[in-house]
Amino acid sequence: MTREDAEDFLLEAGGVGDGAFPLLEAAVACAIHEDPARDPQVGHELGRAGVERLKARLQRESPEEALAEAMAGDLRLCGDLFTHEDPGNADILSVAERRKGLPVALGVYYLHVARECGLHVQGVDFPGHFLLRIETEEGPLALDPFSEGRVVLPSELTRRALHAGLTPNVADRLDRLMAPVSDRAVLIRLQNTIFARASAVHDYPRAERAALRRALLDPADHRPWLDVAAAREGQGALAGALEALARATALDGGAALAARAQRERVRLRLN
Repeated sequence: MTREDAEDFLLEAGGVGDGAFPLLEAAVACAIHEDPARDPQVGHELGRAGVERLKARLQRESPEEALAEAMAGDLRLCGDLFTHEDPGNADILSVAERRKGLPVALGVYYLHVARECGLHVQGVDFPGHFLLRIETEEGPLALDPFSEGRVVLPSELTRRALHAGLTPNVADRLDRLMAPVSDRAVLIRLQNTIFARASAVHDYPRAERAALRRALLDPADHRPWLDVAAAREGQGALAGALEALARATALDGGAALAARAQRERVRLRLN
């Protein structure tokens, strides 16, 4: 798969409904878009191995136990505690090779495997730390893919919410803390993380690629194009930045003011 092939796949994925969104395949396409020299099969093989292990465990364990043991025990997927800033932690193929990564990258595999085995698991856009929500006979439970898929108790959710800066009246609302998000939103969160980390170290080509992937995955959102423009400006590609700003303005009139101001600033640099 070339980078152009990956862009075509992500553009197609961006046009399907949330219920049909191909999470693992799109995540692998994102990784290939970042580095086309790699073999995508390592990601698909890990997904297949996870499905095999989970199906076996579901015959004798509860859904939440089986999922955690299959992914963290059998496949050895866990959070990277020591090299947290390593770019590989946000890359699906690197996660498959290293068996460690960020919560949202690990969560992609958890979600894919669980769905293939008929479990009702969704991502939770928890502030500062991605979680999973699994439906059980006793009600929904929160799982932490970074901590070997362990159950996060309600008291711990509240403590984490307060630590992340949420107000007490919000931190006590478990229905809001565990509100599920779409698979598309999960993958966009991963690209947001890549963009933020790349921008922080002034790796603007990498930041541009991450922002472009967000634009392809959610073609109605103007905000990724503002980030594409910022990344291109960081590289000195001012004409490309203006093109991205024009696309942002065309997508959403509400973006027009911010995009116009940014565009005028870039134009001044061109003249």
